[in-house]
Amino acid sequence: MIHLVKRPQPSRLWTVLTPLLAVVLTMIVGGIMFAALGTDPFEAIRTIFWDPLFNPQFAGFTRPQLLVKAGPLILIAIGLSIGFRAGIWNIGAEGQYIMGAICGAGAGLAFYPSESVLIFPLMILCGALGGWAWAMIPAVLKVRFGTNEILVSLMLVYVAENILASVSSGLLRNPEGRGFPGSRNFKQWDAAHNAEIIGGSGMHWGVAFAFIAVILAYVLMSRHIQGFNIRLTGEAPRAARFAGVNPARIVLLCLGISGALAGMAGLFEVTGPAGQISIDFNSGYGFTAIIVAFLGRLHPVGILLAGLLMALTYIGGELAQLMLGVPGAAIQLFQGMLLFFLLATDVFTNFRIAWGKGEAA
Repeated sequence: MIHLVKRPQPSRLWTVLTPLLAVVLTMIVGGIMFAALGTDPFEAIRTIFWDPLFNPQFAGFTRPQLLVKAGPLILIAIGLSIGFRAGIWNIGAEGQYIMGAICGAGAGLAFYPSESVLIFPLMILCGALGGWAWAMIPAVLKVRFGTNEILVSLMLVYVAENILASVSSGLLRNPEGRGFPGSRNFKQWDAAHNAEIIGGSGMHWGVAFAFIAVILAYVLMSRHIQGFNIRLTGEAPRAARFAGVNPARIVLLCLGISGALAGMAGLFEVTGPAGQISIDFNSGYGFTAIIVAFLGRLHPVGILLAGLLMALTYIGGELAQLMLGVPGAAIQLFQGMLLFFLLATDVFTNFRIAWGKGEAA
């Protein structure tokens, strides 16, 4: 009889192998799904993973888009991973992303049409503060009343979406927009536009901040005492309390960091690729970043690579919809398979297969 036996300690080999195995299984099962939909599975997989990078017909446009899509995913996932390492589950990064965009955009629009060089830095600061403040709601409720941060942060996403719809049609609506919902277009306002740092590369300030966040998160988690406290809290909460770690402070710190980074991601997106606050501004980055965080093994460098991979599925998925007629829902399901198979194969990191009473196979 086959059963699972807990390992004395997590397997380092399986820790490395499970993300790769999850990608392979996603391709196989995704290919079967595409075949069931009447699409050549090999052509669909090639379109998603190969054409955005190497097809001369598309690569000139899609390669820069890789960084554009990866930037917010990496920035949000870095913040989420710090909390996840401490056992603090922020599932509401999408709401923090939205509120960061609203607060940052609102701060900038208050000074329109000024061309001061201080406008964009102010917007970045207000975007971070907006995301931080929204994350503090579940943080304070958890610390003060012991509420579940998963439920509170998730429910706040829907509150943020309604606020977004309200300000798009009211407070932040473009007075010159002929009554249509949506703010002014930041691409037409140089002081507030998140333009490319290097033309044609896709590298804007949001991508640069994502790379900086990767470096700072690595230093925090591997070289700083606070990073040790975060990891200890997640791995051995009782030992952390005996060591004098304040759990309330860890909750506030982790949720605050993740909220601020998500808010900054929203600000960079609204002043760059999106261009304006609109009813449908949010694009699910906050939820997809959860997949990125786990696919990257909650490690900053892994998250960097996972963010690029997930961005590739976004761009390749759009190509597959355009060129092959694959339904958008199928692409979303394909992306969700990554997390499903990662969680499924991750079992073997802590458990081994045993046959009867014998040793693991």
